[in-house]
Amino acid sequence: MALENGEKPGSSFVAVRKPNDCTILLLRLVAFLATLAATLVMALNKETKTLVVATIGTTPIKATLTAKFQHTPANVFFVVANAMASLHNLLMIIVQLCGGKFKDKGLRLVMMAILDMMTVALLSSGDGAATFMAHLAKKGNSHARWNKICDKFDKFCDHGGGALIASYIGLLLLVVITVLSIIKLLKAK
Repeated sequence: MALENGEKPGSSFVAVRKPNDCTILLLRLVAFLATLAATLVMALNKETKTLVVATIGTTPIKATLTAKFQHTPANVFFVVANAMASLHNLLMIIVQLCGGKFKDKGLRLVMMAILDMMTVALLSSGDGAATFMAHLAKKGNSHARWNKICDKFDKFCDHGGGALIASYIGLLLLVVITVLSIIKLLKAK
């Protein structure tokens, strides 16, 4: 379209500036805090309730049940994925702050971009698994005869939902950081 109007090719695109190190550092710090919060909230997520499971005559039979994140492998994976993303962000913050000591900036940027992409993949799979389990806990599955648990363990489900929100914020920020790192890498040439 630009050539038909007599314009130069590529003139209709907005020039992308090279991202500032402070911007990436700030985004990385917020992503670290979000994934750390998700890790801690889910890892400490536990609720115990005493429920009536049967009634014999007029005597209720009660059972004490506990909902923990460890009861579901998907939630354990979620905690591990968020902990690894937190560790990755912490290490990248340290590398970025001590960046003047590295001789090859290009290699450092490539490694950071690759590690960021790997962390995005890990975190998105952990978020997906935990989201599936949260949906199952909220709605159940009548075909498989899996009962919902959020009607009984509402605090447990609320904390899990908060952890998911924090983790998705961290994931979104990691995607933005990855894009900015790649832009910075391309502009370095």
